[in-house]
Amino acid sequence: MPELPEVETIVRDLRPLLVGRRLSSVTRVGSLELRRPWLEDWHGSLVERCILEAHRRGKWILLRLDSGAHLVVHLGMTGRLTVKPAGDPLEPHTHLVFDLDEPGRQLRFSDIRRFGCAVLIRDDAALETFHRDNALGPEPFDLDPAAWRASLKATTRVIKAVLLDQTVVAGVGNIYAVEALFQAQLHPSRRACDVKPKEADRLRESIAHVLTEAIEHRGSTIRNYVGGSGLSGGYQDEFRAYGRTDLPCPRCETPIAMVRVGGRSSHFCPKCQPAPHKARPKRP
Repeated sequence: MPELPEVETIVRDLRPLLVGRRLSSVTRVGSLELRRPWLEDWHGSLVERCILEAHRRGKWILLRLDSGAHLVVHLGMTGRLTVKPAGDPLEPHTHLVFDLDEPGRQLRFSDIRRFGCAVLIRDDAALETFHRDNALGPEPFDLDPAAWRASLKATTRVIKAVLLDQTVVAGVGNIYAVEALFQAQLHPSRRACDVKPKEADRLRESIAHVLTEAIEHRGSTIRNYVGGSGLSGGYQDEFRAYGRTDLPCPRCETPIAMVRVGGRSSHFCPKCQPAPHKARPKRP
């Protein structure tokens, strides 16, 4: 699934290609439904509208129009949002095509597994409601240290589950949770409430560092992710833990191990990220 670095890369790629351009037409391709239904009534609100801004909130792509409305896109597991020459054949599983006023250019949304979606939000107030309804927490670069420590202390869930909770921190997914925990030297099965304040601060800084580094490498291409210009990511070549089962830890050379936490694979170094101690049963 595209996570924050991939979505940020897409937005940065799309910004110079879309900002200032008008949508001259909208075409729905096929009849298969996405995670949220696309409404034909939106076409009239999109045609001849100019794109003023392209930005991101969590894993959502936001295109602000001159009408005050927002075209909001989530890529789900396998979505792509790219600008292509109109003469290029449509990729399989393309669902929406937006013709631009730049002759011969199109914005295309495709999604193999159809867990993604595109919706039109009418104004800023509705967008704020949309974010609240989707329970988006703070951006990982804006985490207040005291509030972050308090959010960990308040739950008995394992720390990996907390990192994946979009209400706690928006945009982090499995890959970057694994990498941040490795850098912070915290085991993914550690209870969040047992994380000490200094460890919480180290983890907060690790999250921001890993995401920044991944953005600089255009995100990670594991399967089919590409940026808005069609280029792949390169951070997969920089992984310290994710997907490196049995390979040497880059810190201590202990073989990387894998454990499933909450149904998701979690790679870690058994030496650098020691497992939490289990409480011994009390003797009668």
